[in-house]
Amino acid sequence: MNDTGATDVEVIDAEELERFAMSADPDAPIPEDAIPFVADHAAGVELLPNWYMPAPQSAKRTPARMLGAAAFVGALVIVNAAGLCVTYGLPEIAW
Repeated sequence: MNDTGATDVEVIDAEELERFAMSADPDAPIPEDAIPFVADHAAGVELLPNWYMPAPQSAKRTPARMLGAAAFVGALVIVNAAGLCVTYGLPEIAW
């Protein structure tokens, strides 16, 4: 890290990266001191911003929520099976 808190990064061009890849042995064992390629969250470096791909969260699945979701999906299936279009919110005949 430098005095601004940013991590110094060595830039590798495509040709050099290709040379490394072609000269590597795919059957070589992984060394014990190998550093995994992951984001360094302690330094504030992230591969994707949180707004783009937020951490997965699970909502509490209560019987009332499951019943409400099932009723909504069932209503959409019934309306569409009857030949009505609900694309814009109000049921209309699709033809």
